[in-house]
Amino acid sequence: MHDRSVDDGSGAYFISSTDGLQPVPEARSPWSEDMLHGRLLAGLAARAVEGVSDDPALRISRLTVDMFRSPPMSALHAAATIVRDGRRVRVVDVSICSGDIEVARACALELRTGEHPDSKVWRAPEWDAPLPEALPPPTDWDADGGWDIRLLTPGGFWTAERKRLWARDRWQLVAGEEPSPVVRAALAADLPNPLANSSVDGLQFINADLTLSLARPPVSEWIGLEVASHFGHDGIAVGSCTMYDISGAIGSSSVCAVTNTATLAD
Repeated sequence: MHDRSVDDGSGAYFISSTDGLQPVPEARSPWSEDMLHGRLLAGLAARAVEGVSDDPALRISRLTVDMFRSPPMSALHAAATIVRDGRRVRVVDVSICSGDIEVARACALELRTGEHPDSKVWRAPEWDAPLPEALPPPTDWDADGGWDIRLLTPGGFWTAERKRLWARDRWQLVAGEEPSPVVRAALAADLPNPLANSSVDGLQFINADLTLSLARPPVSEWIGLEVASHFGHDGIAVGSCTMYDISGAIGSSSVCAVTNTATLAD
């Protein structure tokens, strides 16, 4: 199991309490003051899966989070259950509840690592993005918050260009716990919605899920994302991004979204 014990005085999105994991005000969604940011549900799901994992050779290769209710800014519980524990494959279900109300459900697929075949397959070209330390933060970004980004696309989020950026969390997910590499990747896995599904008119879609697929965990705090695809019709959009760390590509994340009348355009 992942060693979560740490106390370095940094900020955190959740504080442990007798009622559960209580979100701090900075954990809210940009859609509503009373709504938790969806990316934090993915972080809680990954954390819960790691909490029941006791075999370091089994690696989270896919995490799907269905966000079917607006998560409130109140204490949450994330409970994980192993539903299949095979020699090479493990499946873990996670239920995230606020009180007695389930607000999200996740399913993780863990695969056993082993010797990798020495064969040639097609690969996308190496990412030629500059390292995040060489880029300035956005001028309109909250420098004191827990989330840090470095934009690589002129125009930022609200553009019709193919978007890409670096993102990292300076804060812990839960106070007193150092986020694992997979939790860091999960926290970034919600970004395909504003990256792939936004336009010059802002973000007009809100995602109801996310699916993170990882060939390996990230080796850096910084997670890079580049839009890989966007498809949209009849008020439904599907977007995906390739994900990177400072050493190269690590996997992908995709979202399914529905049109939302309120936009996030400035």
